Amino acid sequence: MKSLFSPLTLGSLELPNRVLMAPLTRCRAEAGHVPGKLMAEYYAQRSSAGLIIAEATMVMEGNSAFYAEPGIYSQEQIAGWRGVTDAVHGKDGRIFLQLWHGGRACHSLFNNGAQPVAPSAIAITNDEVTTPDGKKPYDVPRELSDEELPGIIEGFRIAAMNAKTAGFDGVEIHAANGYLLDEFLRNGSNKRTGAYGGPIKCRARLLLEVLEAVAGVFGGGRTAVRISPLNSFNSMSDSDPIGLATWLAHALEPFSLSYLHVMRADLLGMQQGDVLAAVRSNYSGNLVANMAYSPEEADESISSGIIDAVAFGTAFLANPDLPWRISKKAPLNAPDPATFYTPGPVGYTDYPPLEL
Repeated sequence: MKSLFSPLTLGSLELPNRVLMAPLTRCRAEAGHVPGKLMAEYYAQRSSAGLIIAEATMVMEGNSAFYAEPGIYSQEQIAGWRGVTDAVHGKDGRIFLQLWHGGRACHSLFNNGAQPVAPSAIAITNDEVTTPDGKKPYDVPRELSDEELPGIIEGFRIAAMNAKTAGFDGVEIHAANGYLLDEFLRNGSNKRTGAYGGPIKCRARLLLEVLEAVAGVFGGGRTAVRISPLNSFNSMSDSDPIGLATWLAHALEPFSLSYLHVMRADLLGMQQGDVLAAVRSNYSGNLVANMAYSPEEADESISSGIIDAVAFGTAFLANPDLPWRISKKAPLNAPDPATFYTPGPVGYTDYPPLEL
């Protein structure tokens, strides 16, 4: 595992290993979408990751897609996240915050009856949203006007400023998995015309404007982007995912990002293609990949130069000491899916580290 445990430079940040923790929604925020002591304990337990990418976090009030995800738009949330970053830094860890707008994946039941927004008035149909009242169909979203988009860009900029105040080492812009920025990127969900619809350069305009605003706060070297050109989760599709990945690789190159985070496959197995090869051949910066990597494949992929690091997801849920376990080829705890989104410490902070 020599390559997986070699250091990596992300802008001005030095990582001791390339075992990154992927952003994982856990629905453990307290009232007002405020991170509490339980979240601080959870992230501090996992501080041996080369980098923790904290979970999807609302950049603007009124855009909840889960019932207890965190935000970064209020002073109480900033203070709560400061408790998290202090706990991680106290254990010599490094942590980025994932900045996120849920778009059409938000639901009126979570937002005082407000209709969700999207590039086009097309609802998610391949799943239902989990609410305290059980599964419910997704709302049909309201199509955003071009005049509303500067307000969303400003929301991301303010969120980046708040994340900096909260002590994060950097931020990752969430442009994947069928949330707002990804909805604009892909032509299965973006049917608009004009400046933000049609050809790829127009569909990508919102992401690039958000990136300019966020990088203006953190600098490119502390700013990252996550994309998922193949993923059909949340009723997503694109007529040319490889073309989209290639175009984005070219467009993101000049920003000198901390890293570009690519989900390499489709969670639902509907779309196929080698997006990593398309990105790698057109992008010279740090490339982080995610989805179903074994430690052995991760090490081999890094050694061959295909990628620079791997973001492990599910394995980090049940193994707070994952890098150590991988380095010792020790057995892994199995996570309990029934506790992925339930409140409290069970299945969250009660997985034990390995004792040899």
